[in-house]
Amino acid sequence: MAYSDFKTLDDVKQHLGIRVTSGVSLFQKIPSAMPSDRLQELLAEQVPLALNINTEKARSELIIAPLLLELRQQLKGRISLFSGIDFNVDGSQGLNGFCDFLLSHSPDQIFPTTPVVCLVEAKNENIKQGYGQCIAEMVAAQMFNERQGHSVPKILGVVTTGSNWKFLQYRDQVARIDFDEYFINQSDRILGILIQAFGAIASTP
Repeated sequence: MAYSDFKTLDDVKQHLGIRVTSGVSLFQKIPSAMPSDRLQELLAEQVPLALNINTEKARSELIIAPLLLELRQQLKGRISLFSGIDFNVDGSQGLNGFCDFLLSHSPDQIFPTTPVVCLVEAKNENIKQGYGQCIAEMVAAQMFNERQGHSVPKILGVVTTGSNWKFLQYRDQVARIDFDEYFINQSDRILGILIQAFGAIASTP
């Protein structure tokens, strides 16, 4: 079993023994973060192209990756970004395999040190089908941090098609699915939520 084998919410509930809740706006009060002119220009050109190509690869390269690079730039390179990384934490529980994107609370680009954000690309543009995999990756990230002696109370999860973004939060054996869904034309809101996940880094000049 691997992250991608967690197809449904029932899978994570049964195999990982966690609770899943939804129906609450988790990030409504998080301040927005203004995207740079560069990102706005890139998205204006690349979003229509990605949607017309309409493959996961195009959406990943033309929409998701540029936004995550903008996040890293806004946090002055003090976080690390991994794409397609092999993240094996506990094979006995199925917490192994590849992560689409993993963001770490450290500038070390060799190995993830303190995973904070797990991002899953929605297969067949179906956001809900990505919840199980995303939650499994968040559980693995929390487990990894605890083993390394890093205190990270909350892990942020994202399931996205590139054009649509859905956020999740994992804390104290409970996975919470945000009620709200964000769209790429709300890149300021998406960036604000991602920045908030890095706490102290985000508030340091």
